[in-house]
Amino acid sequence: MPQYQEKTIVTRVEQLSEDNVRLTLKAPDIAGSCKPGQFVMIRTAAGKDPMLRRPFSIHQSDTSGHIQIYFKIVGRGTELLAHAREGEELSVFGPLGKGFRINDVAPVCIIGGGLGIAPMLFLAKEISRRKKARNAADTIILGGRSKGEVEPLVEDFKQIGMRTIATTDDGSFGEKGFVTDALKGLQLSADTLVYACGPEPMMGAISKFCEKENLRCQVSVESVMACGMGACLGCNRPVGDGKYVHVCLDGPVFESKELEWNL
Repeated sequence: MPQYQEKTIVTRVEQLSEDNVRLTLKAPDIAGSCKPGQFVMIRTAAGKDPMLRRPFSIHQSDTSGHIQIYFKIVGRGTELLAHAREGEELSVFGPLGKGFRINDVAPVCIIGGGLGIAPMLFLAKEISRRKKARNAADTIILGGRSKGEVEPLVEDFKQIGMRTIATTDDGSFGEKGFVTDALKGLQLSADTLVYACGPEPMMGAISKFCEKENLRCQVSVESVMACGMGACLGCNRPVGDGKYVHVCLDGPVFESKELEWNL
């Protein structure tokens, strides 16, 4: 799959909550080849501080040559990105990694937790686009610790037309509880395909549930990485029997049963 080091232009900056920002970038080469679940590496400053690029999942892509990233301000790199201005140039490398494998027919349950919500919008839109007939069982579950982690993107998902359930740990938005509580409350058919991205404990619990119910499940793994190409070996992930995979090359999307989960 082609990869590009592209000089992108910031075309829109949205402050969706106190800590969460969405950037729209003009990146025709990347937009023309990326798939749901893939990511990009972005140089957040023109100088050497920070020196390394930062990984960001692709939040959305369109046919006019734009991609979006959605992130939380947690350090110097994301702080710099949050203050990017329209018209500013950013160096972006991608698309990278292996994305989700989409079934055009099977009912789906799409689950995003915290910042793991970000790549699921691209996935949900692509599934909706590719399906010839809408399945009433298709469901989206979005969860977070509180309202600020979930509410900003709920309307974007609802516009797709799938049933959308929101949960928060503290009950400040949607249903009080975890995404796994909502998942267990669904009546899923045996051919349902589950997609998930979020914190490690959440995905481990979803993987365990799917294994018990004999459901297929794909997970997008979040990992710290320095290069995105397998050179730095910083994103190793155990898969059992003393073996490891590289999230940037072998993932970030995996069949959940392939991975080792510490529950």
